[in-house]
Amino acid sequence: SKSSISSTMGIPDLSQADMALIGFGGTAPAQVLCLVAKAVNDHGYHSITPVRSQSMEYALLEAPYRTFLNTNSTTSTPESSSTRKQLIIYNLPASLTEYLSTASQAEASYIRSLLYQSSNGNNDKVILTFDSNNKSFLGIPPTATEADLISYVYSNNAAFAAQLASATLGALSALDQSAASQLLPQTQISDVVLLLGSGGREHALAVALSQSPLVRRVICLPGNGGTAAEGGKISNAVCEDGSTPLAKTDNATVIALVKRLSVDMVVVGPEQPLVDGVVDELAVECPSVKVFGPTKAGAELEASKAFTKDFLQQHDIPTAKYQNFTCAKAAIAYVQSLDPSDRQVVKASGLAAGKGVLLPTTHQETIDAVNEIMSDKAFGTAGDTCVIESFMTGPEASCLAFCDGKTAVLMPAAQDHKRALDGDEGLNTGGMGAYAPAPCVTPELQREIEKMCVRTVEKMAERGTPYVGVLYAGMMLTPNGPSVLEFNCRFGDPETQVVLPLLETDLYEVMVACCTGNLASIDVRFKENVSAATVVCAAKGYPETYPKGMEIKGLDAIAAAENVKVYHAGTKVDDDQITRCSGGRVLAVTGTGSNLTEALAASYRAVKQITFEDATTKSSLMHHRTDIAKGAIRKKLRIGVLGSTRGTALLPVMEACANGTLHAEIVAVVSNRSTAPILDKGKSLGVTVATQFVSSKGLTKEQYDAECTAVLAGAGVEYVILVGYMRILSKEFTDYWSGRCINVHPSLLPKHAGGMDLAVHQAVIDAKETESGCTIHEVTEEVDGGPVLVQKVIKVESGETAESLKAKVQALEGPAFIEAISKKCKTSTSSGVISYADAGVSIDAGNSLIELIKPSCKATRRPGCDADLGGFGGLFDLAAAGYASEDTVIIGATDGVGTKLRVAHETKKHESVGIDLVAMCVNDLIVAGGEPLFFLDYFATGKLDVEEAAAVVRGIAEGCKQSGCGLIGGETAEMPSMYAPGDYDLAGFSVGAVHRDKVLPKNVAAGNVLLGLPSSGIHSNGFSLVRKLIEKANLGYESACPWDKNAETVGDSLLTPTKLYVKCCLPLLKKEMLTGMSHITGGGLLENLPRSLPSDVKAVVTGHPSLPSVFAWMKQISGLDDHEMLRTFNCGIGMVLIVKKEVVDEAKALLREGGEGVIYDLGVLTERQGDEAQVEMKSDLA
Repeated sequence: SKSSISSTMGIPDLSQADMALIGFGGTAPAQVLCLVAKAVNDHGYHSITPVRSQSMEYALLEAPYRTFLNTNSTTSTPESSSTRKQLIIYNLPASLTEYLSTASQAEASYIRSLLYQSSNGNNDKVILTFDSNNKSFLGIPPTATEADLISYVYSNNAAFAAQLASATLGALSALDQSAASQLLPQTQISDVVLLLGSGGREHALAVALSQSPLVRRVICLPGNGGTAAEGGKISNAVCEDGSTPLAKTDNATVIALVKRLSVDMVVVGPEQPLVDGVVDELAVECPSVKVFGPTKAGAELEASKAFTKDFLQQHDIPTAKYQNFTCAKAAIAYVQSLDPSDRQVVKASGLAAGKGVLLPTTHQETIDAVNEIMSDKAFGTAGDTCVIESFMTGPEASCLAFCDGKTAVLMPAAQDHKRALDGDEGLNTGGMGAYAPAPCVTPELQREIEKMCVRTVEKMAERGTPYVGVLYAGMMLTPNGPSVLEFNCRFGDPETQVVLPLLETDLYEVMVACCTGNLASIDVRFKENVSAATVVCAAKGYPETYPKGMEIKGLDAIAAAENVKVYHAGTKVDDDQITRCSGGRVLAVTGTGSNLTEALAASYRAVKQITFEDATTKSSLMHHRTDIAKGAIRKKLRIGVLGSTRGTALLPVMEACANGTLHAEIVAVVSNRSTAPILDKGKSLGVTVATQFVSSKGLTKEQYDAECTAVLAGAGVEYVILVGYMRILSKEFTDYWSGRCINVHPSLLPKHAGGMDLAVHQAVIDAKETESGCTIHEVTEEVDGGPVLVQKVIKVESGETAESLKAKVQALEGPAFIEAISKKCKTSTSSGVISYADAGVSIDAGNSLIELIKPSCKATRRPGCDADLGGFGGLFDLAAAGYASEDTVIIGATDGVGTKLRVAHETKKHESVGIDLVAMCVNDLIVAGGEPLFFLDYFATGKLDVEEAAAVVRGIAEGCKQSGCGLIGGETAEMPSMYAPGDYDLAGFSVGAVHRDKVLPKNVAAGNVLLGLPSSGIHSNGFSLVRKLIEKANLGYESACPWDKNAETVGDSLLTPTKLYVKCCLPLLKKEMLTGMSHITGGGLLENLPRSLPSDVKAVVTGHPSLPSVFAWMKQISGLDDHEMLRTFNCGIGMVLIVKKEVVDEAKALLREGGEGVIYDLGVLTERQGDEAQVEMKSDLA
């Protein structure tokens, strides 16, 4: 069967496809595009499957083809599906190395099998083979038109079918003969490559070159520990003795080595040898040797920023406004002539090891930068010429292009991370990580940047300095379009480590084509649907002072892992064959996957297994960033707009994108009307937004929708919104954008579907509807029939007109769009956990918090603990605290702050809740008769705000100081999936001690006296009800406080911290004056006091104070009676002391000495009869 053949050969199942395009890679030949378009538009082919033909879909959408790749057209066609033959268009491999690749071999085997089947009478397929070298179909006369080709397809002429099959099999046979020749020693190509350099870039180049069947050896000069240990074809250069590593890399050494080893190609990694003219000298001394890299004149593009800026300006290649200076005085005068708000970048023109670019932020800093470069010679002679250019904004992209002196082929764009620390903080480095393809470089931007590279190569050739090798264009994607930041004349590092793993074409073959001026003949392919990410592992301290010599552990385990490759940079192998650190950037760990999230996951999994072990401490001295590609995997949703009218509903969406309400950006606005005002809205967003009128003249609905889709896809659109779009969309369009296109309809669907504009509103009025509104729905083939996402409702008033109703509904459309897009933004974010940082957890922020709160914790020292932080556990010495006896009992108490935290969240006042947390725990603890000794806290949040958390912990420390207990530790848990942004929760844990014979309650009996200590307010219980009452009274936390004129706001009053009773009560406990205590928390006096009473005793309360103002207000607003108030709130009593009758006066005196100015005589304990309530209230709360 069709499916069994393809599945056994690694080809997707093509049994349901009308047409298959196989092996075209990054090419899209016009002859093939014309044939496909005619087959679809004129002959009813609709299910088209591309196999390793990634450029076909986009190319077909564009004019003049205007064809969707996969359609389900129901248009009648001359041929029925029962008679129409499956059409397979196969792209013959253009070279031997391409043919020998695993994917090409599978495709060739598949085509052979189909041809052999057809020779046995199975002729339900037509196979056309395209020869990209000759730009023609095999077995077809070169003069044949598309119509001729179609007629051939439907021909049942056996002779013609045999002619096609013979031509294809003959071409494959010729490739087989070339492959056979490659197996014979006398005819095989077996080249030796000398690779100059010692970094991670060179290791990646060595690995890629070694994979070529045309390469016998890759010799690295000087190489590193990774290239030394790689094995196989790869080795480091040695001296003539055959064992001593060759360390010198000067031109004379290179030339001598080339001659000694009969090298066929020299590949230059770093820029310095190029600037030193190694290519030029090799051309003289070894003219038959191919050299991949530009001449000294070509390398001027990197060696002189002044030259490059002049070159770009001369040839109209976009770059920032600039001036070159050789005199510091003139440069400073230029700076002083500029508007102070015009920020500049100051660059040393020459090579400065990547450090010669300064980014001042003020006029004076700019002048200081000029002096640093030109007068102070901070970068030596590199600063003899200084470039001052306007500061550009936008994302940066690293764009590398293969160049052969005539043209250029752009590789997938990459983005790197230069700063040493997470969040792009810290010093600049050579690069701490990179990823590719960069999502910010859309297909249209890719083409535009490639054109800039081609123009550069062409203009270099015109001036007599042809450029061969790699052109590295550092691009800034500004609001005005892509602009060149700088050129480098070599592969980037670490960009090479993510771009080369994506290359499908044989690297050596590409380099040979560059060296021989034949790049146009090579189909430079990159893998479909594959991403790569690299994380650089550096020595701690890099880029400043850092250690060396550490043993690198974990490499063997990673070597067996799938989709991961470790590229070495600063490594060496010692005499014992142990790999050790020898530089700042030590390793680049590259992961690959079907998307960026998978690639990052693979890389970070490997990084976790690596350590740079210190010989003395055995600790790891490795540093890496945890947020590589964080911005890319959380990139903004890219929105495209189709509109025909004013686009009023688009304005709120534009504003929401601009102010950050939506994590999205509008990147394309397309209209079918040239004068539609919505186009002006698109233009107002800047030139980087693809704003375009697409004419429908002479086009079918399907062709028009394809051309619009080409504009949207070229801009990288992920989600389409229709804003007043007055066209019915084709099924091809709705299938292409299925689940990714929404429309607003001016009624509450499914009512009044199918109409437009005022007609819909009039229909609502005519139907005597009492409600109308707008509906955001997904767009499907059925007009207004897609799934409903959002509906907004308004009332239809008496006397409403269609115009007035339209105005009311239209005002809802923008907010409705925002709500629908917001849902899409949430579902489009990555769910893969790459690292703590990628999961929304900042380790660095946690460490910063610890350092910030240490002083507060130190202030809580007491005998028994030093209140230090950062360890795995807090220690407490019971003996030092006076509890060494075997009779000591440990007491534990834990609690939280409850929904009082919501008030803190909303008022952004956090210190007092820390005191609440301590109070709720230690007040419980002393009720058992003990002394609080130490405290631990738990702080859980969705996103750690260091200052906010520090404020909470300062409050906790203050509560500990007031209670005499040490804050010895805690846990900060950052859990994005558990808490909303801005939310946090608290838990506290207090431990105390008491001598066994002093545990309370003890000997509680009738006759004991009840003393009440006043509360400071609501404390920390009952806030769910409190918040409801605030809402009922139409108050906000910022409102003036109705119950306390001394409090500025409601929030200030509610956040009054819970009162701590430890210090005032401890003297009474030590003198054994108390038989019991009761902390009045949730459940109030009626629920908490009985917890300290034996079953045969009850409390008779005769002296409860009248309600404090806050509770009186709560009682009034809630309507609660006294009983419910007393079992909900503390009602003014925070702690009840059960005192022996004979010591009441002495107890009161000690309380006053402890700071208690008010002490309530609450009542007494009496004997309880039967099942009487244990608290009898004989005073009301008035």
